Amino acid sequence: MTQQQKTSRKPGRVRRAVIAGAVALTLSAGGATAWALDRFVIQHVEISDVSAYQASQSGTTTSAVQAGTSTSAAVTTDTTYSSESSDITISTVTTGSGDSTVTYYVADVVLGDATTLQSAFANDSFGENITETTSAIAEANNAIFAINGDYYGFRDTGIVIRNGVVFRDEGARQGLAFYRDGTVKVYDETTTTAEQLVADGVWNTLSFGPSLLDNGEVAEGIEDVEVDTNFGNHSIQGEQPRTAVGVIDENHLVFVVVDGRSPGYSAGVTMTGLAEIMQDLGATTAYNIDGGGSSTMYFNGGLVNNPLGQNKERGTSDILYIAG
Repeated sequence: MTQQQKTSRKPGRVRRAVIAGAVALTLSAGGATAWALDRFVIQHVEISDVSAYQASQSGTTTSAVQAGTSTSAAVTTDTTYSSESSDITISTVTTGSGDSTVTYYVADVVLGDATTLQSAFANDSFGENITETTSAIAEANNAIFAINGDYYGFRDTGIVIRNGVVFRDEGARQGLAFYRDGTVKVYDETTTTAEQLVADGVWNTLSFGPSLLDNGEVAEGIEDVEVDTNFGNHSIQGEQPRTAVGVIDENHLVFVVVDGRSPGYSAGVTMTGLAEIMQDLGATTAYNIDGGGSSTMYFNGGLVNNPLGQNKERGTSDILYIAG
């Protein structure tokens, strides 16, 4: 996993098996190995039917939207779909040449109502080490558009509010809050509580980071941020596949997925490079979420991007999506 991260053998489970093996080699046998397996491989389901749980906690309803997709060659926009509730335009951008080529995908989204943007968990369950591919979660929730989320299940900290319901309240880092009124803000999780955020009108949160733009300017120190330092976690520095969310205006968002680790197709970008992409798109606020093999954009039944140049998704714990 780059950040503080239809077959019977899911990619996420394979990755965790690899992590477990590596940890077992570096830790002493017995208790330490058992701890590693428990922490990174064994599923810990805290809520097994999230849909029912959310329904019992709030009276929220879902909104529908349509969208479009594209191919690349510099900047290409194939389709823009407009409806009374939302507009989504998906474009492909290719820059550079040879091994320095970078390919990324942009979803420009205007929401009629902020609660049209929803979140869903793998297997409709909340907990640690529960994974499905972005596509599988999207299909299970009738999504027309989706991106990978913050991989909350890789860690046990952070504030997790999804579709207006609190699932975790362990402030630890810079978070991103989507409000019901359409505003989106970067905030310090350690200075507030999930209960207060919901009272203030927060609809969804992401707990990853770092913040990429401050008032439209590239944030300082973003190349030095560490989101997670757990076993099995990779550095977030250097040229990597990336996923980010940007704010252009109230209820006007931009989502970017950068492919990477595929010389000749897409090398990936640094954190600063990602910030500059968001800046060029007109975002004033932008926030980095889980990347690497997790970076996925889904539309209308299929992948928009090409994860790791292999068209093969890695399992993740959650998505942001718009229902179709």
